[in-house]
Amino acid sequence: MKLYVVPTPIGNLEDMTFRSVNVLKSVDLILAEDTRTSGFLLKHYEIKTPMQSHHKFNEHKTLQHVIEKLKSGLNIALISDAGTPAISDPGFMLVRACVEQGIEVECLPGATAFVPALVSSGLPNDRFCFEGFLPQKKGRQTRLKSLSDESRTMIFYESPFRIVKTLTQLAEVLGPVRKASVSREISKLYEETVRGTLAELIEHFTQNSPKGEFVIVVAGFEE
Repeated sequence: MKLYVVPTPIGNLEDMTFRSVNVLKSVDLILAEDTRTSGFLLKHYEIKTPMQSHHKFNEHKTLQHVIEKLKSGLNIALISDAGTPAISDPGFMLVRACVEQGIEVECLPGATAFVPALVSSGLPNDRFCFEGFLPQKKGRQTRLKSLSDESRTMIFYESPFRIVKTLTQLAEVLGPVRKASVSREISKLYEETVRGTLAELIEHFTQNSPKGEFVIVVAGFEE
């Protein structure tokens, strides 16, 4: 019995590894964040393994059932819609439960959006902190202010609907001249990385309607 955590492409289907395909073909069950979305991927690679829904709205209810399946001897793979499960996606609760129950967990290496965004930003990447999605309402300002003296490069995920708002709030807390980089549609046809100060990035995305999924990389505080 083993839980495999399997990263899936964040855009380009060719970013699926041979090993990931083989694991998904060999396991007894695949837990998918959205079975419809994952269905396209499985069909592309001719993977016929049964799927079951496992997402943030039902993981509390399905957790024990999955643990029981694993304990019965099944090998199960966990995937999300894109990228590595548990990184700003469901998965942490299941992995934690498996660890607590003594069930083996193996996470395969693969696609994660923040790594290419960090590397291509041109900002220091020897030390960084991953903040994921900021709280939408409660605790948002507190979180931002706590990062005002963070010396490491900071990484955030954001949707196109809040990108300008988030950049504006970052500029208010960190200063408009702080260097930053914004990557969108990583690995897809219209992949783009825009670099500059927070003020310049705000101007760019105010003038150019933001589309796609975004990764914001911000330089750390310097004395």
